[in-house]
Amino acid sequence: MEELSKIRVIVFGLGGVGSWCVEALVRTGVDKCTIVDPDMVSLDNLNRQVQANSATIGMPKAEALAGRLRGIRPSIRIDAVRGMFCADTVDGFGLPSYDYVIDAIDRLQDKALLIERCVAQGVRIFSSMGAARRMDPTRVKTGRIRNTSHCPLARRLRRLLQESPAALDVTCVYSDEPPTDSAVPCRSSESEDNPSGDYCTSINGSLVQVTAVFGFTLAGLVIQDTAARCASEKGRVRPA
Repeated sequence: MEELSKIRVIVFGLGGVGSWCVEALVRTGVDKCTIVDPDMVSLDNLNRQVQANSATIGMPKAEALAGRLRGIRPSIRIDAVRGMFCADTVDGFGLPSYDYVIDAIDRLQDKALLIERCVAQGVRIFSSMGAARRMDPTRVKTGRIRNTSHCPLARRLRRLLQESPAALDVTCVYSDEPPTDSAVPCRSSESEDNPSGDYCTSINGSLVQVTAVFGFTLAGLVIQDTAARCASEKGRVRPA
């Protein structure tokens, strides 16, 4: 708990994965956190996002989540940013100042940029692959991006990262459950099945029992890594 209170974490994306990750980190002892998301809470977030309820609809997601977290730990030092990580904003986040970066971004180009930048700057990053269209939380796994299976988002991400071999070795959370075929037509948008966002695609429905497990697993990676680092440092200290 003492070690967790010392680390700085930044979480990009506060949807069905990122929001649960942040809450788990705060409840477990992380005291310094930056949360980033450009969107507002909407009615269709109620099924899976921890900050979404009838009172927060229309609020910025980052602001709504920060309020919830302060209710859990009033002393928390949290910076809520309504914004997005992209090529235009990358230099404004000061990534090397953080001990851990959590990638829960949906947009593939931005996701790839974040991973590449963290790897280049030696920043520890854990990344979420696609949680949409899955139903079985027992199929959630961790592994290197290069070794994922049955994940359309990861497959497209590997193409974007193919010239950055080290980025393909980043630890990620993914599901090896083949995604269901069910989808709902929607307006043009970028998704794991439409990385460019330039044609009409479909809504990839998500279920909280899967997205929350993704988020908790990401939080677990931070907690386990911090514990391992702490144990390693203590092992190097010689008794007086």
